[in-house]
Amino acid sequence: MSPTIYMIILSTLATGTIITMTSYHWLMAWVGLELNTLAVIPIISTMHHPRSTEAATKYFLTQAAASALILFSSMTNAWNTGSWDITQPLTPPSYILLTMALAMKLGLAPLHFWLPEVIQGSTMTTAFIITTWQKIAPMSLIFLTMNNLSTSIFLLMGLLSSLVGGWGGLNQTQTRKIMAYSSIAHLGWMATISSIMTNILIMNLLIYLIMTTSVFLSLIISKSKTIQDTTSTWTLSPTLTIIMLLSLLSLGGLPPLTGFIPKWLIMEELILQNFNLLISMMAASSLLSLFFYLRLTYTTALTLSPNTTQTKFKWRFYPNTLTMFTTIPATVSIFLLPMTPLILL
Repeated sequence: MSPTIYMIILSTLATGTIITMTSYHWLMAWVGLELNTLAVIPIISTMHHPRSTEAATKYFLTQAAASALILFSSMTNAWNTGSWDITQPLTPPSYILLTMALAMKLGLAPLHFWLPEVIQGSTMTTAFIITTWQKIAPMSLIFLTMNNLSTSIFLLMGLLSSLVGGWGGLNQTQTRKIMAYSSIAHLGWMATISSIMTNILIMNLLIYLIMTTSVFLSLIISKSKTIQDTTSTWTLSPTLTIIMLLSLLSLGGLPPLTGFIPKWLIMEELILQNFNLLISMMAASSLLSLFFYLRLTYTTALTLSPNTTQTKFKWRFYPNTLTMFTTIPATVSIFLLPMTPLILL
């Protein structure tokens, strides 16, 4: 793909998200989501490979179905209330349809089946775009319509997503699929808090985006497509190995790293709301996620790949623009929680 076309597609992607985030009319929000979907499809299918074609088709079908559901729910709502305003109360059939559509857009369980398949069929950069930028527009719609959506449905979907994200990632060897299940688990945590406290939702989304960016950039630089590939990261750059190790632990939510902040606040808020059983199950499911993060950190930093004396290692490391970009999200995803008390001094 030529750089000009790539820039046009990326600017369309950005425009679609901004239109959805800033619109108060259902039709404009739908237009923004459609622009988003249509911009990502050529990015997924650039590989000219059956896997990428399959991924692009699956992505198109699920996103088109979700967009059609959003349009249908807003039309039925306008038919009953006479208003196309996003902030106006929704009728029960409309908000149930909208909840399902947004869950499908995001990849929340039980509507998550497309996400690991699409990410596995894409390049690492495309997978990075799908797991980060593509979550912003549906999340902004959840934020705008939260007063009208069903709390119980979101709590159930959040619990299911955290369980599916934990169980699904256990037997994966491909780093892209591991990141896909990690995304499902994190979205589950966001879904549970979305209907209770939107401030924590926004903070959780921002921290998730920063941590995922850090991990994906590390994987892109080290060209690690499988767990086995991560074993030779230390030969490429010892610094990158440490960054990747700490970013993965942060993504798992270990204190005192940044990833612990959203889990801590969500658990505190849900306990205050007396959702004790729910939060106990979600905390247990986060241990499943932590297991496959720990396995990745173990292979990255603490093991050597099977080799002979003649094995050629990727020893020469040339810093480029991408490595410069990695340092900022990596620093934030590791040190935000320990540095917070220093900011308040």
